[in-house]
Amino acid sequence: MSSNILQSPAPTHRQTRDENGAADAGTDPAAKHPFLVGLGERVRALRSRRGMTRKALSAAAEVSERHLANLEYGVGNASVLVLLQVSRALKCTLAELLGDATTRSPEWLLLRELLENRDEATLRRVREAVGELLGTGGAHGRGLSQRSARVALVGLRGAGKSTLGQMLAADLGFPFVELSREIEKFAGCSINEIQNLYGQNAYRRYERRAMEEAIQIYPEAVIATPGGLVSDPATFNLLLAHCTTVWLQADPEDHMRRVMAQGDLRPMAGNREALADLKAILAGRAAFYAKAEFRLDTSAAPLPATYAALREQVGKALGLPG
Repeated sequence: MSSNILQSPAPTHRQTRDENGAADAGTDPAAKHPFLVGLGERVRALRSRRGMTRKALSAAAEVSERHLANLEYGVGNASVLVLLQVSRALKCTLAELLGDATTRSPEWLLLRELLENRDEATLRRVREAVGELLGTGGAHGRGLSQRSARVALVGLRGAGKSTLGQMLAADLGFPFVELSREIEKFAGCSINEIQNLYGQNAYRRYERRAMEEAIQIYPEAVIATPGGLVSDPATFNLLLAHCTTVWLQADPEDHMRRVMAQGDLRPMAGNREALADLKAILAGRAAFYAKAEFRLDTSAAPLPATYAALREQVGKALGLPG
């Protein structure tokens, strides 16, 4: 018995595409990429939240219904511009569409709405209040009796953390903790080897572990932190919550000169634009370093005067005799 209906071949892992380059929605589910599947689910959920049909979203985003269907089924590898059009039509951010953690639940969304467009001072107070609520502490705003006797020095390499840190520890009678050395002990190899063999993520895990152990072991200490510690928000929050923090600043040229004197150009070895790179790194991290409670310019005066200023600053913060 013949039929005038054309039969489609059974779905396979091979995808067909429409005139927009979108993959056919009848593709084998096993071939779908998990990220695209999650993306499609978020598009459908956001569309439902807005009470929009697929046709309405298609018109608002100026994207074909077929392309949109493929996107929702997790088989349409849409361009960034298409995703931007869809996010605008859904009145959400591109980050929300891509799976930003702060969009996972109504509470996250409500919190984000409350905090959006607040100034830095307000956000800092909120962070400290949340830290107290969750039992992780809050470094700022504590009285002298509550202030942590762990003094953490933060800043870019060459700021003087090791030199000034050892002087301060000896003066106060506190242990001196060079966090980079503690990281190497955990890993059983050098910082360079950790990063070259295992990657940046592994290094950050060792860094977090070293920070946690320093907090557990030393109620009093002077801790010299790696320059990039502020790049990991979780570890930096831990430091801010459990330490009295001082940002050691220096002119970029002094940073470079001191690092060269140490025979260390990580991560700028062989780079003719090393100073420009250093300035860019400093600019990128400055807003995080500035979260420290105190700051000290180590380029402003010779070492003895700089140390005297640090000792006075820390002494007053901890309520110690001069």
